Amino acid sequence: MSNILHVSVSCIESILDAPATLSKPNKRWHLAFATIYCSRALHSLLNKKNKKTSKLPLSIPSFVVLNVEPHLAFSNVEHTILTEVVKKKNLEQLREFGGVAGVADALKTDAKNGIHGDVEDIARRQEVFGSNTYPRPPGKSFFYFVLEAFKDLTILITLASATLSLGFGIKEHGLKEGWYDGGSIFVAVFLVISVSAVSNFRQSRHFEKLSKVSNNNKVEVVRDGHRHQISIFEVVVGDVVYLKIGAQVAAAGLFLDGHSLQVDESSMTGESDHVEVNCHHNPFLFSATKVADGYGQMLVTSVGMDTTWGKMTSIICHDLNEETPLQSRLNKLTSSIGKVRLAVAFLVLVVSVVRYFTGNTEDENGNQEFNGGKTKANDIVNAMVRIIAAAVTIVVVAIPEGLPLAVTLTLAYSMKRMMADQAMVRKLSACETMGSATTICTDKTGTLTLNQMKVTKYWLGKEPVEDSSSIDTPVLKLIQQGVALNTTGSIYRATSGSEIEFSGSPTEKAILSWAVLELDMDMEAIKQNYSILHVEAFNSEKKRSGVLMRKKVDNKIHVHWKGAAEMILAMCSSYYDASGSIKSLDDGERMTFEQIIQGMAASSLRCIAFAHKQIPEEEQEIREGRQKLKEDSLTLIGLVGIKDPCRRGLRKAVEDCQYAGVNVRMITGDNVFTARAIATECGILRPDQDMNGEAVVEGEVFRNYTPEERMEKVDKIRVMARSSPFDKLLMVQCLKQKGHVVAVTGDGTNDAPALNEADIGLSMGIQGTEVAKESSDIIILDDNFASVAMVLKWGRCVYNNIQKFIQFQLTVNVATLAINFVAAVLASEVPLTAVQLLWVNLIMDTLGALALATEQPTKELMEKPPVGRTEPLISNIMWRNLLAQALYQIAILLTLQFKGESILGVSEKVKDTLIFNTFVLCQVFNEFNARKLEKKNVFKGLHKNKMLLGIIGITIILQVVMVEFLKKFANTERLNWGQWGVCFGIAAVSWPIGWVVKSIPVSETPFLSYLKW
Repeated sequence: MSNILHVSVSCIESILDAPATLSKPNKRWHLAFATIYCSRALHSLLNKKNKKTSKLPLSIPSFVVLNVEPHLAFSNVEHTILTEVVKKKNLEQLREFGGVAGVADALKTDAKNGIHGDVEDIARRQEVFGSNTYPRPPGKSFFYFVLEAFKDLTILITLASATLSLGFGIKEHGLKEGWYDGGSIFVAVFLVISVSAVSNFRQSRHFEKLSKVSNNNKVEVVRDGHRHQISIFEVVVGDVVYLKIGAQVAAAGLFLDGHSLQVDESSMTGESDHVEVNCHHNPFLFSATKVADGYGQMLVTSVGMDTTWGKMTSIICHDLNEETPLQSRLNKLTSSIGKVRLAVAFLVLVVSVVRYFTGNTEDENGNQEFNGGKTKANDIVNAMVRIIAAAVTIVVVAIPEGLPLAVTLTLAYSMKRMMADQAMVRKLSACETMGSATTICTDKTGTLTLNQMKVTKYWLGKEPVEDSSSIDTPVLKLIQQGVALNTTGSIYRATSGSEIEFSGSPTEKAILSWAVLELDMDMEAIKQNYSILHVEAFNSEKKRSGVLMRKKVDNKIHVHWKGAAEMILAMCSSYYDASGSIKSLDDGERMTFEQIIQGMAASSLRCIAFAHKQIPEEEQEIREGRQKLKEDSLTLIGLVGIKDPCRRGLRKAVEDCQYAGVNVRMITGDNVFTARAIATECGILRPDQDMNGEAVVEGEVFRNYTPEERMEKVDKIRVMARSSPFDKLLMVQCLKQKGHVVAVTGDGTNDAPALNEADIGLSMGIQGTEVAKESSDIIILDDNFASVAMVLKWGRCVYNNIQKFIQFQLTVNVATLAINFVAAVLASEVPLTAVQLLWVNLIMDTLGALALATEQPTKELMEKPPVGRTEPLISNIMWRNLLAQALYQIAILLTLQFKGESILGVSEKVKDTLIFNTFVLCQVFNEFNARKLEKKNVFKGLHKNKMLLGIIGITIILQVVMVEFLKKFANTERLNWGQWGVCFGIAAVSWPIGWVVKSIPVSETPFLSYLKW
């Protein structure tokens, strides 16, 4: 019979205890070493024992089994079963684990202080239970985008044209030289596909990075008694996570403690009804669900791929590469240009064939090409090949691929730069739409203000309190109870001498710090003396929170309320005066308190009131059974004024928006006096603006207007106070109906409808809930209104850069189309060959797009009114600029085509080279003109755009190479210095033409209003 020897790990801990921070391969080597060491040690011990005993053992073991597994810290919990318990909401099986408390013990978690949270503890938990991450579907490869580019109709037409050109070229000129045109088209197609694929591949990678950043939410956990904010990916099994309204549940787990917790499980179950979570009937929480109401703490039992959401996420492919409205409009424009070009190419083909067969064309010797039956069939075929090749040349450059590319480059560049300016774009279309915004509806707290609150005033009765020692002791205790028990915040102090840390919302932290530091409140001692019966959590509609509690000493039930001062005041029938006596609150006294509240609000203070009521014995059982808090006949304990200073530079940011024709409206939950004071301080409201009372309204008043009154007054409103989320949504809807392009900022869960309804939803990255972020288009990472103004500037920059490129691109297209058409019809030849046209198309499309797409926003952008929804993409100003330049280029190049040889005294081959060279250099000089659509000084700020200067330099160098060194390929002749000077001189004239043309006024009515691109 085999002897199985179990070697206790604790005996040789120094050998077997592998540090938790080791990687898996290193741990395997460690175990292997330990196994060999232990087996040798045991073998040695056996040999020694056998030598001492005279008799041999009756049976020699055939093998020795060594239990050398490291000590398992969580050996008494079967994680797979626990995961299933939570997933299936199995209460019976949970009780077998010992309930939530039993699971917490098994996971080595203190329900109050959390896990230890040191590096080894975290590493051990991640090794045993896994990490809170999900494997994403593999990203699209580079070859995927290459194949997508090949599916483009433009590319297919071009490839067909290249095949025809290659065949015709070889037929006419032989293989040695006949491949140039067709081969060059294939090279150009390869380059276009490469540029397109690289651009889309890089954009796809950029979106993947953005997705990782946007999914990296912050959650609050308690570790070793200290509350931390950590990444959702750092949450481990055993963590105690804090939940509040709007938060996303970070992992699957069990409810530990909290009040009125309701969860939206629609993302998992599809059911829209909120599910109540509590200790007794439903303690189960699922990953990625949202907290709809209340607050609490949860114990994490499974993370990552062990959760239902993790398994769902791994098979969901998030395709962020959507087509924006501007890209859609440009695709239509591109298609329209392509159709015009195809029509012109067909017309050239028909006219050329007719001219040939009617005897209106001549060969190189001046003889008539077609003489009826005398002309050889081979000559006719060669002539047809030449005519078709000319038409194919026009088809080759029929569709300007640079337009969609310009949008892609502009959006990718602006998104990257906006990230540096504290704005993370979630939806590409928002980049463009923000440039058209006509009004911004903004929150106050945290966006216009710093969200660094501090209690600066306290009123007890009708008198301000300067020193807490003057407060009557019973009243002081009531204030401390109201603060300590009616809060979602917490206090942490590592040691008795260390600094106190306050956690919670900014308002909660301000009140807690005031109560602890000035009123000497001991939060833990107060909590031990009371048991909480019911809590009504704060939300933006009620604007108050309350708690029902029982005092352990005498079993008496008390209710405490805290919230917006005028709302709490309306619930009170008495108040404590400075001496601690209870006084009746009649109409006169009530008016006095309202004046005190208004006075604090006028000083830009947020006014919070505290009220209390001891429940009479006859009502206690009813009140306890109903779990309903008393809301009337309360006693007012006191009023506090909280100061939240405005952000630095806010007034200038608001003025910049107003100067740019964008109205800024403040929508806040504060009372009308605080709202007016803050709005005046930051420049939203002028001191004399609210004379007739229409610029500042309360949410309830706005809500009660008739639809006609709302539509009439909404444009005049600058501040909405005491507003609910529904009021914000109503205002957005009204403004949109009036034709405004509306941007809305929001941070709360209840802001989601307004963020969805708005043209551009802007959520806050710091204070914003996950629900608000998911409903938004852009996340403002620093919660600062100045960043909102920067997003507005970038939005205009995107639109402006694309307009610049369209003007530049269309100038090239109009000129090439006209020159080749006139020359083909009149002379049956095109001055610009397929290779040359493709070269122009390539450098102008790709390099031009890159140069103009990377222009940074300027102050000039904020000096113009917003671009309307229905304004044409090609404005009258653009038509004026591009037609002037195109007509100049057409006139010059046609003059060179028909009279160049006699004017300049050069050969035909040199003349064709001069036409090609001049045409390219005209585009180079015109690239400077395209930088400014309206301003005459096109060189202002040029030194800041290093990309443009570099591309201009590269273009000129490549052009020199094409003309001087690639003669056969490009069908050119070398030019002397004088001829280069002529080309540069003719091209440079485009600068003064651009300067003069910009002095010509244009009509407001769209030039092509009947064409909708």
